[in-house]
Amino acid sequence: MDRIKILVVDDESRMRKLVRDFLEREGFSVLEAEDGIQAMEIFYENKDIALLILDVMMPKMDGWQVCREVRQVSKVPIIMLTARAEERDELQGFELGVDEYISKPFSPKILVARVGAILRRSNVLNTEGVADAGGIIIDKAAHQVTIDGKGIDLSYKEFELLSYFVENQGIALSREKILNNVWNYDYFGDARTIDTHVKKLRSKMGEKGNYIKTIWGMGYKFEVEKS
Repeated sequence: MDRIKILVVDDESRMRKLVRDFLEREGFSVLEAEDGIQAMEIFYENKDIALLILDVMMPKMDGWQVCREVRQVSKVPIIMLTARAEERDELQGFELGVDEYISKPFSPKILVARVGAILRRSNVLNTEGVADAGGIIIDKAAHQVTIDGKGIDLSYKEFELLSYFVENQGIALSREKILNNVWNYDYFGDARTIDTHVKKLRSKMGEKGNYIKTIWGMGYKFEVEKS
């Protein structure tokens, strides 16, 4: 199988090298661009790019412009990197179709985890649409979940919530992030609806419900317990 191709766009060569080294260590093939114009040239030359990691502030053509142009022709996942962690920037990113938003400075390991999660969500890392985590099998095409070989009956939102947890294993997820991704970011309901769904989901999962850890004051993290 060919290695999954990721385009890293940043005007700082040190930053590109840091990201490239961590991604290549995980088996990805990495292309680099130092500005938006070069990024678009590489993007059009390589039809098999699976994901873009884009810096916002760049010369010639910034990350927002690149995102707009890419979105006119492709739904390829995009992660935006920015030194500015303002809410309006983040909202602008989501409106433009950005899949993930990471503020500098960041942990390269977290970035790699986010890349893996997004590629699993878009089924690039899972061509059969089946996820397996510690005896929990999620078949997205059939919309079925089995735990240790036994099927469990989940509502639509419980299924989406469990899928999102499994796709983001080991990543701390705030209630806001869960709302944005499972209920869509234009949902204006009470974040406590997540707690209610998690409680029901845990009870249906039996002992495996312990895989969904509560992070007090923040949200949740899905982690398979080693036996």
